[in-house]
Amino acid sequence: MTLDLEAKKTLLRKIPHGLFICGVAEGDVVNGFTASWVTQGSFEPPLVVMAVKADSTSNGMIQRTGRFSLNVLASDQKDLAAVFFKPQAAVGGRFEAAPYELGPLGLPILNDGLGGVECELVGQLAHGDHTVFIGEVKSSVLHRDAPALELGPTGWQYGG
Repeated sequence: MTLDLEAKKTLLRKIPHGLFICGVAEGDVVNGFTASWVTQGSFEPPLVVMAVKADSTSNGMIQRTGRFSLNVLASDQKDLAAVFFKPQAAVGGRFEAAPYELGPLGLPILNDGLGGVECELVGQLAHGDHTVFIGEVKSSVLHRDAPALELGPTGWQYGG
């Protein structure tokens, strides 16, 4: 059987995704990136599941610290997501354009987002070009309630 690569790409890109800012912190270094492969995994305990590029700096930081935050953006915050989507020369520079506070676990929660959760790592699966992390939600901050940013309307594509 031969895999039709164009069909696979088109169909996998049809899977709807939210667009989040994942934050990590290790010592004095704070970093973040745009995450779109995210879903809730359990009600009790509250779990989130997120895939992170295996060779990224933040992947290593999550593995070493066992923690990450997920910031939910409003549907009109594509420009803020773009700050974290673009490659950068050094770790940490993205947060200069995005004011934040550290949550109880010491992870960045964006001031201008809808809010965020801090998670402790409870599982992971490394396979392929991403690592799937499972985090238990330990703290949450809600700044406001509004529709969340989704990948589809941005015109960006990730996956397939």
